[in-house]
Amino acid sequence: MRIVVIDGQGGGMGKVIIEKIRKEFKEQIDILALGTNALATSAMLKAGANEGATGENAIVHNCKDIDCIIGSLSIIMANSMLGELTPKMAEVITTSKARKILIPLYRGNIDIIGLKTEPLPHLVDGVLLEIKKHLGGDKACVKLTFM
Repeated sequence: MRIVVIDGQGGGMGKVIIEKIRKEFKEQIDILALGTNALATSAMLKAGANEGATGENAIVHNCKDIDCIIGSLSIIMANSMLGELTPKMAEVITTSKARKILIPLYRGNIDIIGLKTEPLPHLVDGVLLEIKKHLGGDKACVKLTFM
């Protein structure tokens, strides 16, 4: 299984996701870290990603033939992450045939009703459960994971 983890700004969330995936699945999963900036990519590589790339073209190019895309809810919202996530990035991520596992963290003017507030480590545990389901053969195209 080949997954992409997308993060921006400091890459802190992507780092936590990759560390937990590595701990749970060891080398069973190939992880590609895609950062909206070099700092984010670097943090995710240090956390254990197999490869990393930075910027709009890297995200556009690598989200085509991938099994799963993991990131915050903001990766499908144009101009999020203080403008680091471009409209083209959001479109490619959203229209990719890959399964999307999205963590409901967003610092913009969007309220999603019905979510309960959970700390990031608990949300990432939910990501691990979704990966396990996907490895087991659940082939749904898009699944928003809200906990």
